[in-house]
Amino acid sequence: MLYPAVAVRSFRRYSTYRAATLAGIFTNSVFGLIYSYAYIQLWRAAPHAGGYDTRDAITYVWLAQSLVMTVAMWSGGTTDDLNERIRTGDVSVDLYRPVPLLWWYYAGDLGRATYHFCTRGLAPSLIGLVLFDIRGPASATAAAGFVVSIFLAVSVSFAVRFLVAATAFWVLDSSGVRLMSSVLSMALSGLTLPLNLVPGVAGTVVRALPWASYVQVPIDVYLGKHRGTDLLAALGLQALWAVVLLAGCALVLDRATRKVVVQGG
Repeated sequence: MLYPAVAVRSFRRYSTYRAATLAGIFTNSVFGLIYSYAYIQLWRAAPHAGGYDTRDAITYVWLAQSLVMTVAMWSGGTTDDLNERIRTGDVSVDLYRPVPLLWWYYAGDLGRATYHFCTRGLAPSLIGLVLFDIRGPASATAAAGFVVSIFLAVSVSFAVRFLVAATAFWVLDSSGVRLMSSVLSMALSGLTLPLNLVPGVAGTVVRALPWASYVQVPIDVYLGKHRGTDLLAALGLQALWAVVLLAGCALVLDRATRKVVVQGG
């Protein structure tokens, strides 16, 4: 019961920042409005771009805004704490705990993601429903798949952010790596524009990269763009990236704690 307890306490920790949550909901909603009207004009010019109609596109906008903080698009969460603790040397205390450091932070990040989904995820979606009549899940299967896809999206995002944070074992200032990671997340997740709009081989490549798991895959599952074996394949690709990247995190952490002297420690 250790890891559920860590997740619950992480949820409670983030629930104390009520003003920040309200400000975030307002910000996500403003961006949702801006993107919605931009998408309306785009889909008027190209009514079936990316396999979406206008209502699909507007739904995409508000779901994307709901996932921004859930998947920690621009870093944040427990991995930022880890980065700082590596920099100061306090991570040595974490390594003395009788539990694996990776799974401790992973459980905490799941608690953080759950809180943000319940607040900064649902609230903008309700605003989108009121203002634009966005779509509901395509089916009960799509709704269940969406929940599973979000869990996998958070897992992939956590693994990427953990790897970025772990660079602090070797570099004095990892802010450049974090900035580059944030740029890649924005460009390759589908947050700015659906990846389905990217044509040809380039589109196939970007949809196969781990960042597509953040936004593109969960929303396509919600909209029913993946059905049957295609749905299993989409979730399977997310799961594969989660397993590969988490294994990479374990390997990097093992190498770091064996051969690197912690800065400040």
